[in-house]
Amino acid sequence: MTQREAIFPANRHALYEAHGYSAAIRSGDLLFVSGQVGSRPDGTPEPDFGRQVELAFDNLRATLEAAGCSFADLVDVTTFHTDPENQFETIMAVKNRLFSAPPYPNWTAIGVNWLAGFDFEIKVIARIPEAA
Repeated sequence: MTQREAIFPANRHALYEAHGYSAAIRSGDLLFVSGQVGSRPDGTPEPDFGRQVELAFDNLRATLEAAGCSFADLVDVTTFHTDPENQFETIMAVKNRLFSAPPYPNWTAIGVNWLAGFDFEIKVIARIPEAA
């Protein structure tokens, strides 16, 4: 049976411990990343939406790197949006910059009405490179 290994990015372990979950779980050659949000260093939401999206991707990058992965290793992406129609352009600008060439990961976007004070969250599954 494959063992699960908790993965945490540097300098954010206390935030996850306070809420009782792991940033990511490595199981075999897959990495299951918990939803990442655009939080400031103290864990509070970034009020500027564009910056909040950037920070969510920064936090995702840090979690991926802690497991030896990058955005190129993403297989499946799920994003959550509190106002998809009005947020879409901002999110797509960041997405298109980070994922500028095929093959693109699978992507599902879901509109929600509550994200604990945040307006955007991103959850992913990545394949861990053999060298990691």
